[in-house]
Amino acid sequence: MFIGEYYHSIDEKGRLAVPKTFRADLLKGAVVTRGLDNCLFIYTGLEWKQLADRIAKLPIAKANTRAFARMMLAGAMPLEIDKQGRVMLPDYLRKYALLKKQVVVTGLYNRLEVWDKATWEKYRQGTETKSADIAEALGDLGV
Repeated sequence: MFIGEYYHSIDEKGRLAVPKTFRADLLKGAVVTRGLDNCLFIYTGLEWKQLADRIAKLPIAKANTRAFARMMLAGAMPLEIDKQGRVMLPDYLRKYALLKKQVVVTGLYNRLEVWDKATWEKYRQGTETKSADIAEALGDLGV
């Protein structure tokens, strides 16, 4: 289970130190892909396979499902953790998520998200401002 917010930096080669608490789960395999809201998603190999299987079963006759599948699957790249606990984030994914030097790695149960620090802070503040409305809407879903 991934939870928490961790502030890190990306070095000049595009390497990100994975928070120590998450490393063991990612050592068996991990995948990074384009996320939603201008961040990156990182999944364990098992979680990625389950998600990719569900995406592959979506109806290809619908334009939105084709677009979503292309964004998630074509943008995906396997990750390897080096001896210092770092992963190399591909340039095209760093550009997609507008990642600069300072980033935030957030744990969201079955995935990690990697955000540019300024983008994350703006997003988080906006969400916190609307938290009562969000909670009200989720109440209809049984949360």
